[in-house]
Amino acid sequence: MKSITATELNEWKKGGKSFQLIDIRESYEVETCTIGGQVIPMDQILSSISAIRNDIPVVIHCNSGKRSSAVIYALEQKTDLQNLYSLEGGILAWINEVDPSLAGQ
Repeated sequence: MKSITATELNEWKKGGKSFQLIDIRESYEVETCTIGGQVIPMDQILSSISAIRNDIPVVIHCNSGKRSSAVIYALEQKTDLQNLYSLEGGILAWINEVDPSLAGQ
């Protein structure tokens, strides 16, 4: 399974790299803070496979990286998607490494 650090993802964003960002957290978590991206809750991801791009890297994130790793494992078992990345440490890593201001939200 491929992964990406928050710092690397931030470099992708700053560099204008094309990628899809999917947030698999629940809506109440997204309301607390977000780094953007398409919200597809974990329990809906397998029924939303058509929303996942296969032509660019897809970064899936949750709060800490555990759920996103599980989702990517399931997607790789059930599909032929090979372009999936888990955000290491999830949004918590993003707050620590990239944007500490999100912690207060």
